[in-house]
Amino acid sequence: MSVRALEFYAGIGGLHLALQRSSVHGSVVQAFDWDRVACQVYRINHSPDIIKNTDISKLSVTQLANFNADLWLLSPACQPYTVLNPNAKGATDPRARSFLYLVQDILPQLAKMNALPSRLLVENVAGFESPPSLGKTSFTRQTLVSAMRSLGYRTLELLLTPLQFGVPNSRLRYYFLAKKDPLRFAHTGKEDIDRIWRHIPGQGEDWIDDRFDDSKERNRVHIPTLNSYLDTPAETADYYPIPDKVLFKWGSLFDVIYPSSCRSCCFTRGYTQLVRGAGSILQMNEDLDTTTVFDEFAVARPDNPDAVRILDPLRLRYFSPEELLRLFGFNPRIDSLEPAYFKWPDTKVVRLRSQYRLIGNSVNVTVVQALIEYLFIE
Repeated sequence: MSVRALEFYAGIGGLHLALQRSSVHGSVVQAFDWDRVACQVYRINHSPDIIKNTDISKLSVTQLANFNADLWLLSPACQPYTVLNPNAKGATDPRARSFLYLVQDILPQLAKMNALPSRLLVENVAGFESPPSLGKTSFTRQTLVSAMRSLGYRTLELLLTPLQFGVPNSRLRYYFLAKKDPLRFAHTGKEDIDRIWRHIPGQGEDWIDDRFDDSKERNRVHIPTLNSYLDTPAETADYYPIPDKVLFKWGSLFDVIYPSSCRSCCFTRGYTQLVRGAGSILQMNEDLDTTTVFDEFAVARPDNPDAVRILDPLRLRYFSPEELLRLFGFNPRIDSLEPAYFKWPDTKVVRLRSQYRLIGNSVNVTVVQALIEYLFIE
């Protein structure tokens, strides 16, 4: 039997691609997103009639019931919950409304029609379970867990990073899985009902961040260097430079990494527009010590408007959109024999800044693929 899936907050189709690449025999029958540009990107990467540009809070129960979907895939707005937003409002943020509408209104009505999906997956930012400004378990999470259990679902919550899956990118995300009774989650017991897992049950151990823990031997996943994700030739640096005015004022705040690094910071929708917490930048010249050069720059900066030239030998640059697509799992690494899957519309339609925004809003396909496969283990 082929699984019929609905994709909510579809963005550029990361959830769709994860299902498509998984071992699960199924397809997305309809996808929804309010972002017109994201829908344009989605259309050229998937069948153009699958994506519907619409306000999800306007969808009716009859519309959704008619799809007879077995699986719901959702990646609602993360801004109400992100730790990067100290004023995160959680459920009171207007951007959380449509998700609560699906959970509190649509799903209970589908239950009365005997039209509930048998499985559900939600992806969101780490913090969804407890927005930083609220300092307690979030109302949205409480509502989600309570509503799904009252409708006869078994639930599972996880916090996972791509590092656990051999991807050199630290992007901790919250995942919520649900299965309609009598379906069960493999490798779990009654004692795990309220646990937030740090690994997929039955697959390895909790991830330990080796920056803060000496037990590195617990992380048995091989993580390749960024080299295998980067564009060639090296002249790419000339196409994605960091503006002098940004380096002069904010350069010391960047997370600077090398092509030989095995970790990069989480890339957000604000990459290239924000500095702190928006994502790493590359130092293409690994022969120079970053700290030494920046210390020299800091000494010269107060009295020398041209002090930024001291940083030139480092060859600092942003990651390109294509490099981020590889890290996010949309396209294979450059050392793979597989062809690139993902493409952009004409750059006049989706400009560079929009490409970064759309990628930063998306999901890591590699992680979601693994979760979808786990979701269908009987």
